[in-house]
Amino acid sequence: MKPNQKTGLVLEGGAMRGLFSAAVLDRLMEEDIRLDGMIGISAGATFGCNYVTHQPGRAYRYCMKYRHDPRFCSVPSLLLTGDMYGAEFCYHTLPERLDPVDNETFVSSGIPFYLAATDVDTGKAVYHLCKDIVSHDELEWVRACASMPLASQIVSVGGRRLLDGGITDSIPLKYFEYKGYRRNVVILTQPAGYRKQPNSMMPLIRRVYRNYPALIRAMERRHLVYNRQIEYVEAAASRGDVFLIRPETQLPVNHITHQAEKIRAVYEAGKKQADKQFPALMAFLEQ
Repeated sequence: MKPNQKTGLVLEGGAMRGLFSAAVLDRLMEEDIRLDGMIGISAGATFGCNYVTHQPGRAYRYCMKYRHDPRFCSVPSLLLTGDMYGAEFCYHTLPERLDPVDNETFVSSGIPFYLAATDVDTGKAVYHLCKDIVSHDELEWVRACASMPLASQIVSVGGRRLLDGGITDSIPLKYFEYKGYRRNVVILTQPAGYRKQPNSMMPLIRRVYRNYPALIRAMERRHLVYNRQIEYVEAAASRGDVFLIRPETQLPVNHITHQAEKIRAVYEAGKKQADKQFPALMAFLEQ
């Protein structure tokens, strides 16, 4: 990478599809490629933080190991706690004791780590720069940015009430450009040609979140915003301002799976794509 030229890393979410992105990041770590900053949305943040802590393989490892643990991700967890992904297990027990996150490396990395969540009262995206990856409030920001509607409780942190950042800014390329990252590597979890359709769960969403009209309006237009963002990313890639990495075909999971073969297939798809595009990526970074 050329000096005085900030290159960012922008990660879409997608729940377990995020393991595609995790595999790409693992390849970057294996080659010791360190970009100047990153922003992750939802799973792009929960898996993407391992790039800043420089822990290749960690996301895949714990998803495989704890895929059947009801505290990790399960309907019983949703019914008992209000969170499909158990808040205490995923954001405390796992990163603090079972598969510790390397906060010292996170803090000393020099790589600013941003995420975005959705303010349920305003229906707008809220962006946050994490100062560490272990303190209570910072972990609550990470949890908030990945708290999927209907599958998670609203998270209160920073004086706001928040849900998943993907509701309002699924691919925050424009925000990162605004922050000064004029050239970006963007990792998506859907293949070329994918366009989001209107949410079929809107009748239920309107009932559950009836006290949050701005959130409802944001979810009603989410597909329109997302599709415009895809077009913006593709246009930036055609100009040479973005290096775009995404699956060549639809990944074998939608959001959640407990099947080892599907988890492995998503991760392997990311490894294969990273290998295929690696020479072109290096050329992009050296421009």
